[in-house]
Amino acid sequence: MSKKETKTSSWEVKDRLYTLKNNKQPLVFTIPSKHSQKAPLLWFDEEKGYQRELKYATNQPSPFVDEQKGTATLGRIVMRDGALRVPKEKQALQKLLSLYHPYRDEVYEEYKPVQQAANQLDWIEAEIQALNLAKSLTVDQLEAILRVEFGNEVDKLSSQELKRDGLLFAKRNPMLFVELASDENVELRNFGIKATEAKLIKLSSDQRTFTYGDGDRKLMTVPFDENPYSALAAYFKTDDGIEVYKAILKKLK
Repeated sequence: MSKKETKTSSWEVKDRLYTLKNNKQPLVFTIPSKHSQKAPLLWFDEEKGYQRELKYATNQPSPFVDEQKGTATLGRIVMRDGALRVPKEKQALQKLLSLYHPYRDEVYEEYKPVQQAANQLDWIEAEIQALNLAKSLTVDQLEAILRVEFGNEVDKLSSQELKRDGLLFAKRNPMLFVELASDENVELRNFGIKATEAKLIKLSSDQRTFTYGDGDRKLMTVPFDENPYSALAAYFKTDDGIEVYKAILKKLK
C-alpha cells in the first residue's frame, strides 16, 4: 500500500480546525501556500517515486501542481489568534494542511478531540506519578534532582523550599522528574558537585581532570564530550572511587 493510499483511504469529509503548536496565538500567522526556495512545499510520493510540488489554489480540486489545470488562483493560508477553521467545502486546502504540508505537526496541528484527550490523560497520569514520587523522596534526593535543573541555587534553599520546588518541578515537567529520580547516578553527581564546592576535589579549568587531596593526586580524566560530574559519578562506583567517596563523605558530614 502506498503512502498516498494510506493517507487518503480513511479520509473523512468534514469541517476541520487547525491550531498552532505550543498554544501560540499570534494575531496573524501565515502558512506558506506555494512552493518556493525559501519555503519548499514538496511531498514525496512513494507510488510515483518523486517529489511533488504543492500549491493551494482556490479554484483547483487538488493541492498538487501536477494535477491542477488551467490558471490557478493562489490562495493565502492565514491563521488568526493561532487558529484556522476550514469548512468541508474546501477539500484541497484541508488535504494540503492535514496530509501533505511540511509544517504539519511541526508548526501547526489538526485539532483532534479524541487524540487530544488521550494526550491530556497521559500527561495527567505522568503528573500524578511524578508528584507522588516527589512527596516520597528525601530532602537530599530532591536536592540532587533540583541541582540538575537549577545548579548551585539549591544551596540557598531550606528544606521546605526544596520540598516545594521539587513538587513544582514534578508538576511542570513530570517526565523529566521521573527520569532524574530513576537515575541511579543523580545523587552521586550531586555529591561530586558538593565535594568540588567544598574544595575537597578539584576540577581543572579545562574540565578534563579531577584531583584530590593536599597533593592534588589525580583521580581521573574526564572522557571527551562527557559531563565531568557524570564521569565523576561513574568513577565513584569503581573500586578506587568507593574508597575516595567514603573518605569525602566523612569530611562533608
